[in-house]
Amino acid sequence: KLDCPKVKGQLLIFGATNWDLIGRKEVPKQQAAFRNLGQNLWGPHRYGCMNDIQVSCVVSGPCAAHSLLLTTEGKLWSWGRNDKGQLGHGDTKRLEAPKLIEALADHVIVAAACGRNHTLALTEDGTAYSFGENKLGQLGQGNQTDAVLSPAPISYNGQPLVKVACGAEFSMVVDCKGNLYSFGCPEYGQLGHNSDGKFIARAQRIEFDCELIPRRVAIFIEKSKDGQVMPVPNVVVRDVACGGNHTLVLDSQKRVFSWGFGGYGRLGHTEQKDEMVPRLVKLFDFPGRGASQIFTGYQCSFALSEMGGLFFWGVTNTSRESTMYPKSVQDLCGWKIRSLACGKSSIIVAADESTISWGPSPTFGELGYGDNKPKSSTTAQEVKTLDGIYIEQVVMGYCHSLVIARQETQQEQERLKKLPEYNPRTI
Repeated sequence: KLDCPKVKGQLLIFGATNWDLIGRKEVPKQQAAFRNLGQNLWGPHRYGCMNDIQVSCVVSGPCAAHSLLLTTEGKLWSWGRNDKGQLGHGDTKRLEAPKLIEALADHVIVAAACGRNHTLALTEDGTAYSFGENKLGQLGQGNQTDAVLSPAPISYNGQPLVKVACGAEFSMVVDCKGNLYSFGCPEYGQLGHNSDGKFIARAQRIEFDCELIPRRVAIFIEKSKDGQVMPVPNVVVRDVACGGNHTLVLDSQKRVFSWGFGGYGRLGHTEQKDEMVPRLVKLFDFPGRGASQIFTGYQCSFALSEMGGLFFWGVTNTSRESTMYPKSVQDLCGWKIRSLACGKSSIIVAADESTISWGPSPTFGELGYGDNKPKSSTTAQEVKTLDGIYIEQVVMGYCHSLVIARQETQQEQERLKKLPEYNPRTI
C-alpha cells in the first residue's frame, strides 16, 4: 500500500481566480456568463469553506487552470476550470471552491496530477484513474474522445503504479519497479518513444498518431560531445515531472534525463533540438553531484542537487536570455529548499522558515507580495505576507499559487486567522 502524504495544514490561495480567462485572450462564448467571476488575489487568502479541512497535498500544473487537494483522509477535492470535465464531477460546470470528487470517495487517493485539461489520480493500491479531455488519448483509457466527465481507471494491468504526472496533453506513470509509461500526444517526441508521431492526413493536415494506452519508455540514452549515442542501461525511475511539452526523470542513481520539446534550452543539453527519447543531463552524472529532486515549469526545469543547491535551465521570461544548461540559482544559495513550483513564468519556493517568489510581469498575484506592492520581480524576494507562517508545500497553476500552511501551534493558528478570507461569488 502506498502512503498518504505526511503533511497537514490549511489551504491558502493567491493569484488569478478567473478560471475561464486564465491563459486566454477572452472568455469563450459558452462561458460568457462567468466573464467577470473571480478576481486577482494579490496576497494569500483562506477559503472560507475550507477552515476546518486538514489538507495534506495540493496539486495543479504549469498549464492548468484547475486544482486538486488531498485531505488527510485521502479524499480528493477539485475546483477551477472544467470545460472538459477535468474536475471529475460528471459535468462541465466550473467550480469556484474545492469540492469532494464523489466518484472517488470510496478510494484512498495518495497522489494526483493536472494537465492542461485533464487529471490523473492515484489510489493507495497503485491504480490510476483519469478524467477530463481525451482528444489525444491523454487519459490512457484506450480511446480518443472529446471528454470523460467522471473518473475511470486507465487501461493498464502491469505492476502497481507509484507516480503520476501530466504535461499539457500527455501523461506519464511510473510502476513500483521503476518502469516509466507514457500516453497521449506524441508531438516533439514528448512521449519518449523515438517518434513525434506526426503524419500527413488528408488535405495536408498534420495529425498525430497518439498513444491511447500506457506504453513503456524502453530506451534511455546519453550523447557524447561528438554526437555519439550510447544507451544507458538499468534506469530505475524514482520520480517524474512534466512541463507543457517536456519531461524530466530522476533515477535511482540520482541521474536526470530529459526529453520532448527543446525550445529555449529547457532540456538542458546546451542545444535547442527536440529529443525523442530520454537523454541524460550531463551535469548530474558525477559522484556527489547527483540530483535529489526535480521540478518543472511550463518551459523550464529545476533540480535540487544532493548538496542542496538549486539548478535551473530553460526560460521563464521568453523576452530575456534562455539558459541552455543547468545553472546554479545564486539567489537561493544556502537556503534549504523544501518545496518548489513554477507556473507559466513565476516561481515560488518554500525554504527554511520563509516563502520566496519571483517572476516577470505580467503577473496576477501568484507571487503573493500583497496589495499595493510591486506586482513582479526579476530577483527572488521573500513573500512578506506569509511572514511567520510555515509553508509545508507550494504548488502553482498557470498563474495561481496554492500553499499548505502549518497550523500546529496556537501562534500559527492566530497568524492564519489574520489572513483575509476568500469567499468567491458563484453564479
